[in-house]
Amino acid sequence: MAKDDTAEARASSKKVGALRGLAPFLLPYRGMTLLALAALVITAGMSLLLPLAVRRVVDGFNEDVAILDQYFAAALAIAALLAIGTGVRYYFVTKLGERVVADIRRAVFDRVMGMSPAFFEKLMTGEVVSRITTDTTLILSLIGSSVSVALRNILMLAGGLILLSLTSPKLTGLVLLIVPAVVVPIVILGRRLRGLSRESQDWIANSSGAASEALGSVQTVQAFTHEGLTRAQFADVTEKSFLVAQTRTRVRAMMTVIVIFLVFTGIVGVLWIGARDVRAGAMTPGELVQFVIYAVMVAGSVGALSEIWGELQRAAGATERLVELLNAEDSVRDASQPKALPRPVRGEVVFDDVTFRYPARPEVSALNGVSLHVSPGETVALVGPSGAGKTTILQLLMRFYDPQSGVVRLDGVDLRDMARAEFRRTIALVPQDPVIFATSARENIRFGRPDATDAEVEDAARAAAAHDFLTALPQGYDTWLGERGVMLSGGQKQRVAIARAILRDARVLLLDEATSALDAESERAVQAAVESLSEGRSVLVVAHRLATVKRADRIVVFDQGRIVAEGTHEALVAEGGLYARLARLQFTDGQG
Repeated sequence: MAKDDTAEARASSKKVGALRGLAPFLLPYRGMTLLALAALVITAGMSLLLPLAVRRVVDGFNEDVAILDQYFAAALAIAALLAIGTGVRYYFVTKLGERVVADIRRAVFDRVMGMSPAFFEKLMTGEVVSRITTDTTLILSLIGSSVSVALRNILMLAGGLILLSLTSPKLTGLVLLIVPAVVVPIVILGRRLRGLSRESQDWIANSSGAASEALGSVQTVQAFTHEGLTRAQFADVTEKSFLVAQTRTRVRAMMTVIVIFLVFTGIVGVLWIGARDVRAGAMTPGELVQFVIYAVMVAGSVGALSEIWGELQRAAGATERLVELLNAEDSVRDASQPKALPRPVRGEVVFDDVTFRYPARPEVSALNGVSLHVSPGETVALVGPSGAGKTTILQLLMRFYDPQSGVVRLDGVDLRDMARAEFRRTIALVPQDPVIFATSARENIRFGRPDATDAEVEDAARAAAAHDFLTALPQGYDTWLGERGVMLSGGQKQRVAIARAILRDARVLLLDEATSALDAESERAVQAAVESLSEGRSVLVVAHRLATVKRADRIVVFDQGRIVAEGTHEALVAEGGLYARLARLQFTDGQG
């Protein structure tokens, strides 16, 4: 996340009320929640009954042995119920926590996977991963432990206070005088903990984002001998995260010390007064023991709640961050009542007076009043200098972004009027930087069409001139290609990506520098495959190497976001201008 966004998020950190964002995930499991609450109430009740049994034992110590045995038997039965109830509570609470966190992770991932690239211009993928992992772990701790412990201590506190007042109203009044002294530091220091908890999570996310970015580009880092600087940058972010966490821990420890000291100081004072009442005959020894046990329970509950308050603060911050992702607005959205793409798909592509600026560079027009028509079955090459707007055409056609003005149509229908999944199924893309997944070569190609047979996968690989090197791998098509395809060369990755597009058998084919990483022999083979694949399909080819586009039906020349010329290779060369200059530079230098 950008620094200013992070600072704003820290400043506007909500209170524990942010935990209400978990309600939609808890509602489907009301039955499990009620069972956990029932077990919790039973265990709290059994705990509160134990001091009554202890009082009977103390006051009846000199009575008949049979009666004394009954008191001990009752205490044992209460302990057994307490143990069973605790086990049941633990099972259901832990199961509920795991279930809810799994649902949250899936919901956040589902939401983020549908976001347009504009969303990731403002939020690093490493931070998203941090939210899905670190933040959900805090919520698991909250639901699976903290909430249960908090509710149990609230019941113990309420029940203990009631039974204290029934045991000795006088001593209970003295105990209650301690409460304001305990509440004040909780409120004051709790506010400080809220901000620190959110800030700590933000720095953890920044640390995760920095690590993800560095590890994802480790070869570039090493090639430029940036290891030392990258380590120093990561160490700096990690140290800041530690310092914020240290401050939060210090504040929380201070709050715990103050609360526990005040509580137990009050108990000692009350116990001193109670002992004097026993000597005066105002209460029995059993009543004093009962009162002391209840007072310890109440004090323990207050101390536990003060500690849990910090956990609630951290979980509230985590919930807030996850809810932000779930509620994030996307600049690219499907229509509420999407239109269907006419069938059969013809592949007619129209850009009508399109102007577009990337969100990260709103002052620069990537496209400026561009109008382009691609007839069904036509192969159109887009050429021009870097940054002229060629790849932007493909991104708008995939509707990764929406133009600020103008319309992009497929078969006469505005892309904004259709569901993105509807028209993307009719498009196959070979990006300039091919993505290879950490799975087998076969599954990487099958990504283009998951229901394809092994034979179809291999036919697509042959068409993309990939069959020979894939069969030469240790396990052939079933060889695991490693993260980002580390086992393959750049040209091999490109051919796997082309095989994926061939297998998709889409009506519209988008090639973004698809042969840029191939050697001359492979390029000729792939070019032949692409020409065969292009028959009857609409093809948009982005290329810097003009030799790859000479056979296109039409070449469109871009410069500074505008179309400056179009025609066949021969016509554009004869016309002079930008294309002729690019052709002269490439072919005379022997790069064609």
